[in-house]
Amino acid sequence: METTVIGVGEFGTVGNPGDVIKTFALGSCVAVVVMDKRTRVVGLLHVALPSSKTNPERAKSDPGYFADTGIPELLEQMVAAGTRRGDTDLIVKLAGGAKVLDVGNAFDVGKKNQLAVKKTLWAHGLAPRAEDLGGAISRTVEVDVDRGRMAVTTTNRDPWEI
Repeated sequence: METTVIGVGEFGTVGNPGDVIKTFALGSCVAVVVMDKRTRVVGLLHVALPSSKTNPERAKSDPGYFADTGIPELLEQMVAAGTRRGDTDLIVKLAGGAKVLDVGNAFDVGKKNQLAVKKTLWAHGLAPRAEDLGGAISRTVEVDVDRGRMAVTTTNRDPWEI
């Protein structure tokens, strides 16, 4: 069993029996999990910001940092791992997008990330089947290939699945 950890602005896929993929500290960031039931490939993207237009140079070197560039890159990586291009039978789940460290609601990055992720998914013919978004808590997400389930954890609460 191998655990792949995805950092802020990173993305990756796993698909071997026993593999686990996870990401930590989802405050205003959003985890995009894409699962292919046919191949059992699981992709995970840790989106930090909604739009690459805010920093086009960073988007070139670090596309996973933004929803609008990270989701297409994740989907391409899934195709390279065996997912069919344009497969609309993928299971998509989302977590994060909280309102943290936003004194006076000046930025609301969590909400903007949620909307940008959904807009980009819709542009690719995908929609989330389940989500755990918003609130004011930081989350950790873990998905295991064998069970194909997404577990969410945070402090002061038992883990839950979505």
